[in-house]
Amino acid sequence: MASITRARRGRQLYLRAIPGFSAVDEAAGRATEMGRPVLFSVGLGGVDSITVLTGMTVMQHVGRICARMGARCIVPIDGPSAYPLAQEVMREVWESEGRPESFRADDVKYLTGGQFAWAMAVMGLMTRERVASAFYFGYYGAESLMLAETGYQVGAVQVAGTPDLYQAPFFVVACDYTVFGEEFYAASAYLSREPTMVGSLVGQDLGKMLLLGIAVAGVVLATLVHAGLISANPLVPLLSQ
Repeated sequence: MASITRARRGRQLYLRAIPGFSAVDEAAGRATEMGRPVLFSVGLGGVDSITVLTGMTVMQHVGRICARMGARCIVPIDGPSAYPLAQEVMREVWESEGRPESFRADDVKYLTGGQFAWAMAVMGLMTRERVASAFYFGYYGAESLMLAETGYQVGAVQVAGTPDLYQAPFFVVACDYTVFGEEFYAASAYLSREPTMVGSLVGQDLGKMLLLGIAVAGVVLATLVHAGLISANPLVPLLSQ
C-alpha cells in the first residue's frame, strides 16, 4: 500500500530495464519502415486464461504503436472466446488514436481451436504476409519452436514472452528477445506505467526481499545453534509464547 500511495503521488519508482519490453517499440516501428505487417499472438487458450489476458495487455500496446505509425497488426486467435475480445481491444486502440477508418477487422483472425492446426495456420500466415516483426506473448506448447523458426526464416524481429519455463528455452534460442517467468506478468505495469500497477509491482518485490531476508536470517541462526556457537535456550521462551 505504501508503494502504491507513493506512485499515485507522482513519486518515480524504479523498475529495472527488461530488454524484451524495451524492444517492443523498436520491433513494431521496424514494420512501418519495411512496409510489412506485424504479427501478434496471445498463444493458446481463451478469456479464462490469465496468460491470454496478460498477452492482450501487450497486444494493446503494440496495436497502439501500429495505429500511430500506420502499420497493420495481424492477430491470429486460437480460443473462440478470445476472438471477440481481441477484435474489440484492437478496434478501441485504433479509435483512441483517431484512426478508426484504418482498422481492419479481418486482421484479427480466428483460425482454429486445434493446437497444431492453429500453429500450421499461423506459420502459413507469417510466410504469406512476410511479417517484419512477430510477438508471441502467452502460453505455448510444442508449437513454440515451430512458430519461432518460421519467423526466423521470413526475417522477422521476434519478441516472445511466456510464463512456461518448459517452452522458454525454445524461444530463447530462436527469438531476438525473450521475457519469461514472473517478468511476463509485469507486462501491464512495465508498458503502461500506470501508478497503481507500478506501485503494486514494487511492493510485491519489496515483500519478497523481506521474506527472503527473514528466511536467510533463520537459516543462519539455526546453523549457529546447531554448531553450538550460540545457545538455543534464550529462544525457547520466545517460541513458546
